Amino acid sequence: MQIAVLTFDGFNELDSFVAAAILNRLRGQGWAAHITSPTPQVTSMNGVTIDRQQPLDFATKADAVIIGSGIRTREIAADPLMLGRIRLDPARQLVGAQCSGTLLLAKLGLIGDLPACTDLTTKPWVIEAGVEVLDAPFVAHGNVATAGGCLASQYLAAWIIARLAGTAEAEEALHYVAPVGEKALYVDRAMAAVRPFLMAEAAVTETA
Repeated sequence: MQIAVLTFDGFNELDSFVAAAILNRLRGQGWAAHITSPTPQVTSMNGVTIDRQQPLDFATKADAVIIGSGIRTREIAADPLMLGRIRLDPARQLVGAQCSGTLLLAKLGLIGDLPACTDLTTKPWVIEAGVEVLDAPFVAHGNVATAGGCLASQYLAAWIIARLAGTAEAEEALHYVAPVGEKALYVDRAMAAVRPFLMAEAAVTETA
């Protein structure tokens, strides 16, 4: 599985790096999560400059895509040329967004009138874009998921792993990164946020 972690200038390190690190726990099974950016280098909101691993058009062919947040997301959301370069297809990809990344999903028309999650700072902008915002850390509708709060990146990663590899693999990846002495608690909490939407997807698949 190839995953694009969309990472723009001004990005939040927790969004991009935590999700990528958890997803790459499945590297032995052929998985790879790539920092994917429109420019060869991007600088985080705290001044950390990194080299991208994949160009932005990699997102079009990835099996799953996560859109992280950052301090320049509103600028990106108002830039039709940049939005036009982000070509995603939830019919064949899992698509997740975190915090202000949800605003980009809204602008791309991938949320529609479904409720979504985002952070408290971005909430009024997402509402302004016509999306109902939930007071929750994670929600998924079919192949599109949104999360709110920097540390909710673990939920997006767990959802993607559970959907594409199974819940046991998701729990194992979370267990590895969780604090010692609190591993069971962390895994249970993360899976409690994600599992209802895995069950809902399974029910839809069985009905179809």
